[in-house]
Amino acid sequence: MKIWNSYGSEHSANLVLIGHFKDAIAAEEAKAAVEEAMEFFQSEEFNPEADRYTDETMAVLRRLKIHSVSPSELSQFHGDHHIELKGTKIVIKSDDELIPFLKFLIDYGARIEMYSAHTYPDAEESS
Repeated sequence: MKIWNSYGSEHSANLVLIGHFKDAIAAEEAKAAVEEAMEFFQSEEFNPEADRYTDETMAVLRRLKIHSVSPSELSQFHGDHHIELKGTKIVIKSDDELIPFLKFLIDYGARIEMYSAHTYPDAEESS
């Protein structure tokens, strides 16, 4: 009998992404864009397996002025993400990938902070 040990990365990431904006209006605009994107990319109209942008996807990205997210990253909008507006910052918490959210916030002018809440459980209160 052989016993095989394996290691994987299927664990809770508990990531926190904070976008710091110059003012509250910029933060509100970015949050609205992220929420509109999430609504579309979680809808029936969007195919998360697509390797190219559809006309509908291109229209949404153009309207939101997003130019840095690849087709494969758009499927990462599926998942459990908690988004909160706190004055001049947006806080996004998730156990899933946050790369497209990071790119959205940068496209909207944010200064980015990202960390694991496992390692820094009290960090958000101090930022």
